[in-house]
Amino acid sequence: MAFGRKISLSRVENPCFLLFLIIFQAIFILILYRGSTSGAFQSDSHVPKQLDYSVGEDVYTNLSLFTRLPDNATMPACTSKSSIHVGPLTITFGKLPSERAIIRKNPYVRSGGCYSPPHCQASYKTAVIVPHRNRVRQLRHFLYYLHPFLQRQQLNYCIYLIHQAGSGPFNRAKLLNVGVREALKDDDWDCLLLHNVDLIPRNDYNYYACNENYPKHMVIEIDNLQQSSIFLCSIPHWFFGGVTALTPEHYMKINGLPNTFWDRTGDAEDIAERIRIVGMTALRSVFGRYKKVGSRQASSPDRNFARSAKLHTRKTWKDDGMNSLDFKLLLKKQHPLYTNITVDIGAPPVLLPQDRREGKKT
Repeated sequence: MAFGRKISLSRVENPCFLLFLIIFQAIFILILYRGSTSGAFQSDSHVPKQLDYSVGEDVYTNLSLFTRLPDNATMPACTSKSSIHVGPLTITFGKLPSERAIIRKNPYVRSGGCYSPPHCQASYKTAVIVPHRNRVRQLRHFLYYLHPFLQRQQLNYCIYLIHQAGSGPFNRAKLLNVGVREALKDDDWDCLLLHNVDLIPRNDYNYYACNENYPKHMVIEIDNLQQSSIFLCSIPHWFFGGVTALTPEHYMKINGLPNTFWDRTGDAEDIAERIRIVGMTALRSVFGRYKKVGSRQASSPDRNFARSAKLHTRKTWKDDGMNSLDFKLLLKKQHPLYTNITVDIGAPPVLLPQDRREGKKT
């Protein structure tokens, strides 16, 4: 034992051995740090635990600090923490911004609604996919707030507006499937951000990037125009809607969303069930507070839809989704603030009287 202790002491006193220990510890700490950020989420250690939403910063605050580097300058990597994060933001819908005003306030947004930081190399690429039909007012507010919100996070992103042609029943889930299909033709996106056009994020710490291992639900609370709130902090596992983030791999693993949900709710419960079926767990963003554009009251998740989804989805998810998607692409055009994709997604099947009695789903 004494001989063993003597060897250990001699090693510690050896300068080369001490240098080796220091290098080893430095490498170990670096690995831990890289591992902690591998999910593409910024550290929350610098974020105050109590956030005051009664006061907030303008979403364009300090955005002018992001300026283009000289042409001969080497583009550095973006830092993991944006220098202009403020947390709660002020969101108002009193005045409808013009498209020209939005373009003027976002000089680095390229045609198609795409952006990459002018001052650093983004480490993450997000495609924002928005189902839409005839909601011009909501879309204008959405673009006014979301472009600077994403720029504050130093993301490389594009906004895709998936417009349903015709006057038939609206099908949000199928439009999202179309958006994913078309967006992945354009780029190898790290994250698919599925976003309702009438929800505006109120906290720039709500990072619009995916987790590599888990689908993420971005919404925990929604405020409507009357300042009343629907608190969703304890969102049940059977709800996954509004604003969600999935990697392309996650999206294909669950076979996307159902194509058969026409003009009705329930797709959020269906995708939650798909996530559960394939053995994944959804994360919830702790900063996911949103404001709703429009006077229609937001509704809480309905447990009845969850029960229906559990029974229905298990039978249909393998055959109803990305692998059964059919549509006609009518137009794909780059606008200054978004890429417009107009599609004909068909119409729901006509139920026979006996089908209605049996309660079959379209």
